[in-house]
Amino acid sequence: MRASIKWLNDYVEINETPEKLADMLTMAGIPVEAVETLGQNISGVVTGKVVEIAPHPNADKLSVCKIDIGTDLLTIVTGATNVRQGHIVPVATVGAELPNGMSIQPTKLRGLLSSGMLCSTEELAIDSKLVAPEARNGIYILPADTAVGIDIRVALGLDDVVLAFELTANRADCFSMIGIAREIAVLTGASLKKPMLNLKETGTEKAASLTNIQIADSELCSRFAARIIKNIKVGPSPVWMQQRIQAAGMRPINNIVDVTNFVMLEFGQPMHAYDYNLLARHSLVVRKPNPGEKLTTLDGIKRELEPDMLVIADAVQAVGIAGVMGGLATEVTASTQNVLLEAAAFKGSSIRRTSRALGLRSEASGRFERGVDTVNIIRALDRAASLLESMGAGEVCPGIVDVYPDIQLPKQVVFTPKQINNYLGTDIPAETMTAILKRLEFDVEAGSEIITVTVPTWRGDVTLPADICEEIARIYGYDKVPSTTPDGSMAQGKQSNTQNTIDKIKNLLTSSGFSEILSLSFFHPDSLDKLNIPSDSALRQAIEVLNPITDDFPHLRTTLLGGIMDTIVRNLSRKNEDLKIFEIGAVFLPEELPLKDLPQEPVMLCGAMIGKRHTLAWNQSRDMVDFYDAKGAVEAILAGLGISDYIVEAGENSALHPGKTAVVKKDGELLGSIGEVHPQVLDAYGINKKIYVFELTVGALVKAAAINPSYRSLPKFPAITRDLAVLLPETIAASNVTEAIKANAGTLLTQVQLFDVYTGQQVEKGLRSLAFSLTFQASDRTLTDIEIDEHYKNIVVYLEKTFAAKLRD
Repeated sequence: MRASIKWLNDYVEINETPEKLADMLTMAGIPVEAVETLGQNISGVVTGKVVEIAPHPNADKLSVCKIDIGTDLLTIVTGATNVRQGHIVPVATVGAELPNGMSIQPTKLRGLLSSGMLCSTEELAIDSKLVAPEARNGIYILPADTAVGIDIRVALGLDDVVLAFELTANRADCFSMIGIAREIAVLTGASLKKPMLNLKETGTEKAASLTNIQIADSELCSRFAARIIKNIKVGPSPVWMQQRIQAAGMRPINNIVDVTNFVMLEFGQPMHAYDYNLLARHSLVVRKPNPGEKLTTLDGIKRELEPDMLVIADAVQAVGIAGVMGGLATEVTASTQNVLLEAAAFKGSSIRRTSRALGLRSEASGRFERGVDTVNIIRALDRAASLLESMGAGEVCPGIVDVYPDIQLPKQVVFTPKQINNYLGTDIPAETMTAILKRLEFDVEAGSEIITVTVPTWRGDVTLPADICEEIARIYGYDKVPSTTPDGSMAQGKQSNTQNTIDKIKNLLTSSGFSEILSLSFFHPDSLDKLNIPSDSALRQAIEVLNPITDDFPHLRTTLLGGIMDTIVRNLSRKNEDLKIFEIGAVFLPEELPLKDLPQEPVMLCGAMIGKRHTLAWNQSRDMVDFYDAKGAVEAILAGLGISDYIVEAGENSALHPGKTAVVKKDGELLGSIGEVHPQVLDAYGINKKIYVFELTVGALVKAAAINPSYRSLPKFPAITRDLAVLLPETIAASNVTEAIKANAGTLLTQVQLFDVYTGQQVEKGLRSLAFSLTFQASDRTLTDIEIDEHYKNIVVYLEKTFAAKLRD
């Protein structure tokens, strides 16, 4: 937002220097990014009239001009071809300084003395975007009624200072000159002078009889109003208006368009003018686009409209993209006779989404995205009509056509002075608080203890007592808020056991070749469909965010797997096909919706593996990762945390492949799951490679981890190893057999390891061979075969009796 000091002076008397004013505004939460002095490097340049022009006697491409600058008649030689007798032009006199560092001196050109130079917009450092296309080349031709002999800075409005603001999105009211002027009036104690409206409505027909306005989607358009102006005379706008628009960074076009831009900058309310005669049935409707509908916008580009966009259409076709840009077919031109002038309020998120999809941003879309004052629409229309009427540009028809389905009522906030002072750590009197709020144009009802504030409709950012605290503090002065030492007991900062465990997990995974990722804590519910999550799953109970960063992330995540899959898709699209990644973060699980209590926020660990097992090298195999790589990563984590005696067994997970999914349990508590991603999930994400993932609950890992691991000395006596191979039905899990061996091997058994699983020609159908390595060891003696044989027989007998196992030769 750019605000001219000269323009601001129309609404509030400013006695402070621009630099001091900028500092005051910044300290009040209206940050000024830069103070720009226009025309500061221009001196000695005045307006002059070409009274005579003739060819140079000694050069074909030069002309000799006699220039009247009011106090003198100068002879200037120029090579410009666009200068004619009677033109008013910028004249750099002898001794003049230009922004490019040029100093003008008398110069002989082909034998004739030239006492100055005629200037172009480039030489005056005027941005070419701010002037008409025909004025960008050659000498700058000024309006014919420009006074002769005046400083060019005065003639072009360059005797001004512009404040460039870096406003936050919540202060939509400050994206207008009146909004900025209101802040200045509050800070300086001056009075705010709002524009006076003197609308005569000289037209003969009522606006209601000339047009029909409808809103087909009131959720995206809360109000739409229009005025009709007849017998239009399209021409240039007054110089003062052009200069104000240029100071704000916009280019003057004609009086109709300039008025709409001027009022948008003044009130913060975008509006658009249509050629009334080109509107089918002289009607407008705010609706979604029809299938396959296209529109050629004012920039001459034909754009395909998406179903979720919002358009303004006549009885036949779309004539504008709501809140972004109008259509070329109904553009106001020199032949326009009647104009329909509209102002509306559109949903900010819809405009932002449309603007981004089309790659088209405008001053109007930026204001609609932040939110406009719906109540102010009629005043803005009246202001525009009054300006057009005052400059003789047309006849305003009586009345306004206003469609306003749901009237917006002002919000009220109730608080006590004690609440404000406790929040700010101040001792501001209640009278000072009410005075500040009244200066901000809040309606205040002060009781003996409670204060009720009615918030102006243009302050949509003020909804809670905390917002009132901010308003009072920034006007009262942040520098007046006393600095105090925080009160409370001091404690040594240190990490919790959970944080230490998370750090250990990260070290274990990164040392295994994994890379940590960070994804947003938000997601779109569509990702749950991609992950094959059942409709009755608790993961579907996602918390909706009231102010999402974008419409693509409207809910708090309930699983990390969606972020992992999105990261894999992004990497695969960039040919990064070998990945080992993990993320540790909170998910948000509410007890019920809508929320009554804070949700549970368990911290989860999710990892994924895809592609080759090893980095491509001459001495490495090219095997692809499989289920056991993911299982090994989990086992490395558990071992690193000192977790033992856990069980890995077949399990189910809707996002994982049936039959290729395992769960990890410790003392009956679920630690997590491991498996191959379900083929349907891969198809949903457009992935044609197998992915193996694991998801663990960090809280359960912390609970099971050995906080103070125990140590024992190395054994002094050798161990004895026996192999045991048995034939068992395929339905019996290897883990059950392992537990049975441990239970019947006595106290001398120190380790059981499954080292072979075999099914084939030598094994009957329905059976499989499991081979275990059993390690026996004593701490006080060397074991004998006789001792081991007794335990070995107990194991065999139990397996034969319980599982119908057979020893394999």
